[in-house]
Amino acid sequence: MESKLYVGNISWDANEDSLSELFSKVGEVISAKLILDKFTGKSKGFGFIEMSSPEEAEKAIAEFDGSEFLGRPLKVNIAKPPKRRDNGFSRR
Repeated sequence: MESKLYVGNISWDANEDSLSELFSKVGEVISAKLILDKFTGKSKGFGFIEMSSPEEAEKAIAEFDGSEFLGRPLKVNIAKPPKRRDNGFSRR
């Protein structure tokens, strides 16, 4: 079980601090990363949270998947590794 979570359907009003504060209610947050558009600098509406243990990640999924945060229901699950593109390069 991994401790890195994908968080989707994030409100445009959210920031990394507010996400970290929310997820710290169920355990220690190692990092919170909101993904931004590289041209506009605005949120793409998803991000990643790394919890300190797989058990805390499971608690976060149970607590926050489908729950409302800043007016939108969050989608929370275990983050999947980036897919490789046909040319052999990863998306990162």
